[in-house]
Amino acid sequence: MTLENLFKIGNLHREPPDSKEFKGLVLSAQDRLEDAQNSSLSFASRFDLAYNAAHGFALAALRTAGYRTDKRYLVFQCLVHTVSMENAKMRVFSLCHERRNLAEYEGHMDVDEQLLAELIKNTLELAKTVESLGV
Repeated sequence: MTLENLFKIGNLHREPPDSKEFKGLVLSAQDRLEDAQNSSLSFASRFDLAYNAAHGFALAALRTAGYRTDKRYLVFQCLVHTVSMENAKMRVFSLCHERRNLAEYEGHMDVDEQLLAELIKNTLELAKTVESLGV
């Protein structure tokens, strides 16, 4: 489904890109991504930081495209359209979103070191792409 189709069914809202918002989202995501790589922090904290960094970059990409959503998971699903992300990488973000929800709402942390490493790797790649968008 394209961004326009998601707009038509009410999952996305049009809103002009804002350079100040873009910079704020990117700076926050950069800080979180850096902290997520700090092995002295707890595993749960590192996962939370990496997930929120990925979400911040994905939201910045969506905002650059001129859209906003109140559905948190959609920013990851839109990456295929906003930054031409490969489906396999997008699925890692979606899986992490599901695992984050399990931890956040059910108290069940179902994440391992390999998934965290993949999340960080994909977020580093996403960061480079989104940072190059600049608004």
